[in-house]
Amino acid sequence: MARSYLLAATLILLPSIVRAQAESDDAASATGVVEAVRSIAEVFANVDWQSQAQYQADGSLRLERDVQLGSEDEGWQLFAEEAFLQPADSRITASGNIVFVTAEVRIAAERVEFDMTDRSAVFHDAYGSVNMRGEVEQSMFGAQEPEMFFFGEQIERTGPRSYRLTRGAFTSCVQPTPRWEVVSSAIDINLDEHLLLRNAVIEVKGVPVLYLPWMYYPIQEDGRATGVLMPTYGASTYRGSSISNAFFWAIGRSQDATALHDYFMSSGGQGLGGEYRYTRGGASSGFGRYYFLDEPGGETTYRGAAQELPQRRSYQLRGQATQEVAEGWNARGQVDYFSDVTVQQTYHADIYQASNTQRAMSGNVSGQLGAYQLSGTFDLNETFFGERSSSLWGAGPRISLTQGKSEVPGLPMYYSFTSEFAELMRIDRSTQGSGDAARSVSLDSGLRRMDLNPTLQIPFTHWPFLTVDSTAQWRGTYWTESVNPHWTRDMDPAARQLDEGIGRSFIEVQSRATGPSFVKIWDTPGSGYSERMKHVIEPWTSVGRVGAVDNFDRIVQLEGIDAIRGSVTQFGYGIDTRLYARVYEGGPESVPREILSASIMQSYYSDDRASQYDRSFRTSFNNTPPNNYSPVSIFVRASPSQAIGGTLRAEIDSRYKELRTIGAEGTYRRGDWLEARGGWSKRFLIERLPGFNDPRYLDDYINGTVTARTRGGAVRGLYEFNYDIKTGQYLQQRIMIEYHAQCCGVRGEYQFFNFAGLGHRAVIPQDRRFNLSFTLAGLGTFANVLGAFGGGAQR
Repeated sequence: MARSYLLAATLILLPSIVRAQAESDDAASATGVVEAVRSIAEVFANVDWQSQAQYQADGSLRLERDVQLGSEDEGWQLFAEEAFLQPADSRITASGNIVFVTAEVRIAAERVEFDMTDRSAVFHDAYGSVNMRGEVEQSMFGAQEPEMFFFGEQIERTGPRSYRLTRGAFTSCVQPTPRWEVVSSAIDINLDEHLLLRNAVIEVKGVPVLYLPWMYYPIQEDGRATGVLMPTYGASTYRGSSISNAFFWAIGRSQDATALHDYFMSSGGQGLGGEYRYTRGGASSGFGRYYFLDEPGGETTYRGAAQELPQRRSYQLRGQATQEVAEGWNARGQVDYFSDVTVQQTYHADIYQASNTQRAMSGNVSGQLGAYQLSGTFDLNETFFGERSSSLWGAGPRISLTQGKSEVPGLPMYYSFTSEFAELMRIDRSTQGSGDAARSVSLDSGLRRMDLNPTLQIPFTHWPFLTVDSTAQWRGTYWTESVNPHWTRDMDPAARQLDEGIGRSFIEVQSRATGPSFVKIWDTPGSGYSERMKHVIEPWTSVGRVGAVDNFDRIVQLEGIDAIRGSVTQFGYGIDTRLYARVYEGGPESVPREILSASIMQSYYSDDRASQYDRSFRTSFNNTPPNNYSPVSIFVRASPSQAIGGTLRAEIDSRYKELRTIGAEGTYRRGDWLEARGGWSKRFLIERLPGFNDPRYLDDYINGTVTARTRGGAVRGLYEFNYDIKTGQYLQQRIMIEYHAQCCGVRGEYQFFNFAGLGHRAVIPQDRRFNLSFTLAGLGTFANVLGAFGGGAQR
């Protein structure tokens, strides 16, 4: 309709145009006039002719008052007070309250030259905005619409979704007076990817705070684009002042990389790191992270006294990957390795990483071969005991062939089997002496082992109130080395193990009966919590017999299957109870939920030495004396609602009727604004029980984390602590506060960390750390490898 309107208007104007040309000294022929009019009609088919039009002597057409070009259907519109149309080169020059609008961009300017052929344009003294809804993190903009504002002396529209600014600036702060902006000599905008700035200066409330020769600002759909991330500033009693920078490389939609640099200004030390992440969809994904730390040494001051800092270099490597290599076959790898355990415990802000004394790496390839599962594994672990001794253990390789449970044809029973070949590793290392006389001593206890274990299972499920599950299995194992029967503790430790193979085989039968089950169901109308409840009580008993193992004392015990006692009959008994309810959780219908469960169990052994190797109990491997009765194990889990949950585990010594250990964890959530987690664990003193009678090896810890945020996430706070009740000391405390306004944010973190566990390796007894970072709407920050801000990152 708009095009027809224009053509009719053009034909109406034709006589006056012809007369004007006839009166002109350079009048064109009638054919030329018609061609000019046709050109005008074709080129300006989207002109809103409600404005006044005047044909000029130079062949141009002048439009005045409420000029409008384009349409929503065309995807663009241009408004102006005055416009000159040039049919010969399909160009328009407009001025006076220029407004250019597309689906995502709005530009206002004093003057514009617009090419109707390719829709390119040059705006003068212009400013505009880009709507970034769905392309950035909404919480970084508070309650405002996510928009980016820009202005420049000249703005060029170089393509349907690309612009170039000259001597301009941009900001995503939607305040009347923006809190921050980035001023640049040249800015290239690609609405599908990024902004590229040259000679950029970040200004906060008009004050220049950071200069960057060039800068990327992401506006992709996934909010990821290559560029420099906002720096993080830190201060520490031990490390001094520091600044952390990072560069993010968005390689593609499925992979990215980050380069990190830490500069410790007080000591001159530096840290360099990198991270790579990828996903291939399905079961293929992974990440790798490397960090190198160079400490030049020097001094630090603690409470007025100078303390010498060590000079050393160290590195850390972490990563994991899962890759589908073929249909039904997957490869997995994991590494958590560090070169210096003291650096690990001194620099890390994460309490888990700081207390971790084990480094490990592993790889596995597994897949199906018909009804069988083939797996090959390499596994290496090393645990440090201080800085002078460690124990390395694992297997390389470990190859297993297994078959899952399959029904025996024509019989109500199932069979399965596992087989394994393993090159077991065990090396105990220690440093003896000190200074120039120090020497490293290693004891290698590694060997090869082959194991075959077919199993037959016979279930009995004919009665609904009583089930019986019975198994019979044969296990045959061979080791390439054995224990020297003549070895004594005053001999060389290396002589304890002989290069003589040894085998073992036995039959184990076991049966477990569950029931009879006691069930009670009752309605709870009007309770406001549930409409019905169900209580189940299930006692159970089990009995098992392991055949004779006459050479138990000659078997090198490296893993659990090496420590199976023979000629042992074991009785197990316990009670499981569960409480269910159909509760209301906000929906119109009630939903079933297990709100409480508890279990208690104990075992009896005909040979009391078997109590020292039972993996069903946590305290079996604590050098406690043999006992015919195991500890009593108690486990309770409660989850009355989605907001509240908790667990409790405890073991009670059966001889002295006292608690050995107890552990409890709990969570609480209140809407989306409050979350609290807590835990407690204690190892009790039992004066007459070896393994629990030395106060030096007992512990009593409590930990907690509370996170709170305002509606919309503008303000977020976190407090966490780990407290040693036995010594009355905090292991660490951490407070973090984030504030995001409509366009920018600040994040601060304070941590107290106790170095008491390091002993003489600690240069100072405690460290106080402070970290600070800023965020600009749409431009992320990061957390360094050492765990500042919890290790999370926005990139």
